[in-house]
Amino acid sequence: MADILITNGIVVTMDPQRRVIEDGAVAIQDDRIIAVGTTAEVTAAHQAATVIDAKNKIIMPGLIDGHAHAGHGLIKTMGGGDSDAWYDACGQAYTVASTPEFWRAEARLAALERLRFGVTTGVSLLGGGDTILRTDEPIYGDAHCEGVREVGTRSVVAVGPTRPPHPRTYARFVDGKAVERPVTFEEQFDTCQQLIKTWHGAHGGRLNIALITPTLRPEHQEQLGEADLAEARRQAVLTADLAREAGLVFTQDGHNKGSVVYAKELGILGPNALLSHSTDLTAEEIRIVADTGTHIAHNPSAIASILGRCPVPELLEAGANVCLGSDATAPDRSGDMFRHMQQCMHYHRTYFKDPTWLPPGRVLEMCTIDAAKALGMDKDIGSLETGKKADVVLLDLRRPHLYPLNMPVFRLIYFANGNDVDTVIVDGRIAYQGRKATFVDEDEILDDAQRETEAMLDRTGFHHMLETPTMFWNHVRATDQIEH
Repeated sequence: MADILITNGIVVTMDPQRRVIEDGAVAIQDDRIIAVGTTAEVTAAHQAATVIDAKNKIIMPGLIDGHAHAGHGLIKTMGGGDSDAWYDACGQAYTVASTPEFWRAEARLAALERLRFGVTTGVSLLGGGDTILRTDEPIYGDAHCEGVREVGTRSVVAVGPTRPPHPRTYARFVDGKAVERPVTFEEQFDTCQQLIKTWHGAHGGRLNIALITPTLRPEHQEQLGEADLAEARRQAVLTADLAREAGLVFTQDGHNKGSVVYAKELGILGPNALLSHSTDLTAEEIRIVADTGTHIAHNPSAIASILGRCPVPELLEAGANVCLGSDATAPDRSGDMFRHMQQCMHYHRTYFKDPTWLPPGRVLEMCTIDAAKALGMDKDIGSLETGKKADVVLLDLRRPHLYPLNMPVFRLIYFANGNDVDTVIVDGRIAYQGRKATFVDEDEILDDAQRETEAMLDRTGFHHMLETPTMFWNHVRATDQIEH
């Protein structure tokens, strides 16, 4: 007996042979896949209390988002495109104007968005940018993890210290009033250790902790000064060492030309390292990434990918592993990994002026099995194989933009979007079925997110950041948003 039997679908396995089974089935028992094959083969060997007919649907592994930010779900387009204003909103909201209720509300909203888009696993940095991290006390990370747990997805929550100098100012709310206090590196590091003890591997392994330190780029050698630079180096090595010792992913946000060489000199690269953006890397840095087994999270829809190019084809040809990230959900993109797969293909094809680069199957690998490798989870997720965790997505092909019903994998990657997802199973549990979440009340989550956003706006006085910019209409270029 199986617990769940999914039959009559087109199974896109993402297994080593990349099998696509036209009339396929998947059997699930507890949290594991126990059979993958044709419907005739699987139904002959297994019965189940719950049978899902996947006729006219693709059965595929859950998608994996290799890089995103907690908090951003309630910030989104604030500032109307003005990067300075938006970063100011992040900086204040996340450090001195947010409560545990804010982080729980945002976590539930972001997890629900992922769930509805078929993203069963995602990396979420607990804050914005590479040094706005809510690690003054564990209560904020606790609230985030609890919110994700309620919705039922997998999450790798990245926590870590901020860039020197320390102490940094944070605020907790007591009786509705902000009480600011200085927070040292030692307190931030202790917060990370407590979150690891509480959450890493919790709830059947659905919740995990990663460690992060701010990326040290060439400009920091001048900006920080000798003492703070030496401290930043010490903190990066200390955090990376803890990640290795604890068996955690070690990630950094915002790498670009020169920073990978610097990271190598610090000795913080390796098979557990995941570097985001990684734009304008030199040939030497591409070789370093490949030789050290370091992974790259490419975010093709991010502003960083406008300002510079992540050399994904060159990295792949060098033997490096690259996964896709949304960098969601602010200031201008969603958690829909179908959108980012399509953006990835067009981005690099435009650069080379050649439509043969990055065939569609390659980008699907980047947000399934290759993303699982980047997180050190490829033995459990990223493909539909016997013995792996049952993270399964059913995508409805019976839709005008996906017909006629032929070349289904091409339809899946070129034309599908997150709203075509019908059913999502995470860890053998049906978390989303018939386009409706099963563990949570979606309306309650939306109302809670609205309420907490309004409260944050009241605390910051940032209501004006919701106004439509003066150059929104009838202009070719929003020159009022040019950074100075």
